[in-house]
Amino acid sequence: MNEERSSLSEIFRTFLRLGLTSFGGPVAHLSYFRAEFVERRKWLDEKAYADTVALCQFLPGPASSQVGIVLGMLRAGFAGGLAAWAGFTLPSALALILFAYGLGRIGDISHVAWLHGLKIVAVAVVAQAVWGMAKNLCPDRERASLAVAATALTLAFPSAAGQIATIVLGGLVGWRFLPAAAAGPHRPLLIPLSRASAAVAAALFAALLVGLPILAEATSSHALALFASFYRSGALVFGGGHVVLPLLQQAVVPQGWIGNDAFLAGYGAAQAVPGPLFTFAAYLGTAMQDAPNGLLGGLLCLVAIYLPSFLLLIAALPFWDALRHRLSVQSALKGVNAAVVGLLLGALYTPVWTSAIFSGTDFSLGVVAFLLLVFWKAPPWLVVVLGALGAAALAAL
Repeated sequence: MNEERSSLSEIFRTFLRLGLTSFGGPVAHLSYFRAEFVERRKWLDEKAYADTVALCQFLPGPASSQVGIVLGMLRAGFAGGLAAWAGFTLPSALALILFAYGLGRIGDISHVAWLHGLKIVAVAVVAQAVWGMAKNLCPDRERASLAVAATALTLAFPSAAGQIATIVLGGLVGWRFLPAAAAGPHRPLLIPLSRASAAVAAALFAALLVGLPILAEATSSHALALFASFYRSGALVFGGGHVVLPLLQQAVVPQGWIGNDAFLAGYGAAQAVPGPLFTFAAYLGTAMQDAPNGLLGGLLCLVAIYLPSFLLLIAALPFWDALRHRLSVQSALKGVNAAVVGLLLGALYTPVWTSAIFSGTDFSLGVVAFLLLVFWKAPPWLVVVLGALGAAALAAL
């Protein structure tokens, strides 16, 4: 592994360029990172990069963003992680904040044809995620059955608690019934974090997860309630960006903080921008009906949803090499991943499908979008544009 240090400005510029150009979702982001940091810059070797990806797939939160944070930490400690996160995240966050401001000027959006097209494209995008994740994470009948059971459970109990229980039960089933193969030799990651800092980060993560909702309830503070909801979503979602959709929808729509049409329109728009899908939080915070909203609300929600990732990475990195080779952990992770597929399948039905597909025309447009994404490998931003234009054209006929 290359042990040289990098300046914060170099880290920020490098990740800013990736944040401006990395379309295609978390799997594509990881490919971009590998080409940039393993092959071109040689910041680390292939095995160390694989170790990093393995850790970030194991933890809840946005895997590609977390890999970027670790890569920044490898070069310049915690400040390097912040620089990498800021560079990779800000382009899409600012784009979605601007979209939310533009959407606010439209007024009633329930009958805007091109925004309905964005919601239809969201169906295709989530269906693509289910398709790809099911092939990779549910390759046998045991895990496929677990995913279907998770779908039924999350639809029967459509709440954040139900989703969390589904993930926990998936892990328990995996730990008990899905054996893992022994891992081969590995080369350790050398990250400048102590076990003391790990303990502090773990304690702070748990304290905020438990304490923020209690404090929000005690103070009746809307800002604290908002921060607590987005922090919980960032702390408890496994599987990356698309899986956070049901958690965020359950957190903000039933509360009346944002309408479901605006929620799904923003989710569709998030497919058209590069960078991590978790920046959808910035759109939601900006589009909130009550203060804090606008730019302040967008930044508040963005920080809240990413804060758990920083704390979990600091807590886990010093222990990861020992932990990841435990067969029991690998078995539990198999079950968690299968449950994530089921959770995403449930989200495909509600709220995504039920809020976007109302006619045969809607279904046909969604199938075309799915065809372009999965079989023609069209870039998501192009499919978003075509979906919006297609819906507007069909409405005009």
